[in-house]
Amino acid sequence: MVKKNQTLGEFIIENQAEFAYSSGELSRLINSIRLAAKVVNHEVNKAGLVDITGAAGETNVQGEDQQKLDVYANEKFIQTLTNREIVCGIASEESEDFITIAGQNNDHKNKYVVLMDPLDGSSNIDVNVSVGTIFSIYRRVSPIGTPVQLEDFLQPGHKQVAAGYIVYGTSTMLVYTTGHGVNGFTLNPALGSWYLSHPDMKFPETGNIYSVNEGNYVHFPRGVKNYIKYCQEEKEDRPYTSRYIGSLVSDFHRNMIKGGIYFYPTSSKAPHGKLRLLYECNPMAFIAEQAGGRASDGFNRILDIEPKELHQRVPFFCGSKNMVIKAEEFMAKDPE
Repeated sequence: MVKKNQTLGEFIIENQAEFAYSSGELSRLINSIRLAAKVVNHEVNKAGLVDITGAAGETNVQGEDQQKLDVYANEKFIQTLTNREIVCGIASEESEDFITIAGQNNDHKNKYVVLMDPLDGSSNIDVNVSVGTIFSIYRRVSPIGTPVQLEDFLQPGHKQVAAGYIVYGTSTMLVYTTGHGVNGFTLNPALGSWYLSHPDMKFPETGNIYSVNEGNYVHFPRGVKNYIKYCQEEKEDRPYTSRYIGSLVSDFHRNMIKGGIYFYPTSSKAPHGKLRLLYECNPMAFIAEQAGGRASDGFNRILDIEPKELHQRVPFFCGSKNMVIKAEEFMAKDPE
């Protein structure tokens, strides 16, 4: 039974039986993520006061300028997850290869891998716009007692055992699923505790918000252009409202609460799409489906895509079920 204002710790303990491999492991893993999130949140909230904003002078594996907070968040999440005896490997959007964690006794007995985007939307930090962290958890497939392998990370999204995000905004929220619905917890900064504020979160079946970078309109496939025109038509419940923050976590979070669709399609500038399958699309798709929404690449279910590489990019359509279905109909008519 969901009780509003439960702490995250109480909620995890009460719902531990829903986790397929119940032995306190999920509790320790989510605890390490919530701890790292509190540390990163502290830095995000003082970003205008100290030298933590701006570019770090390096680029990540994606060829993108790393922001100082990107690097800081990446280090803090890796450090916190490594110190808990549960994770055998970590893959980050900020790192070229995965990290192997042998464990205290160097026995490689830990069972889970975590994939993450440590600070999504970090280019917004300098202008005080919400950013977030996205995480995805899988049970390893390689034999326990051996070092983690690439195959442990290249699993289709439907094999996730948990996924979630933290949004650092006017309030800080942790939203996650273990495959039994979606629940949101808000950080009380005075007490340092997370409280259940948004139980059993659901996408409305339809909405009136569409979120896309329309500056790329000329580069989009014909099907996407036609869907945008559909959203802008004066008919019945349209035109829809255009809302695009440029932070996937923030756009997704708003659309889940209010009803809407987020899409980042292929384009002549990004022929494979821009968002990463493993660090962004799979965890958000898992959350969306658990909240009654839908997520696809415009043609196929995101969670059924077989990953080929760690930093694979895919087009992404995600949000209220009926809106995503409608977008897919336009893509089917004009895929090029």
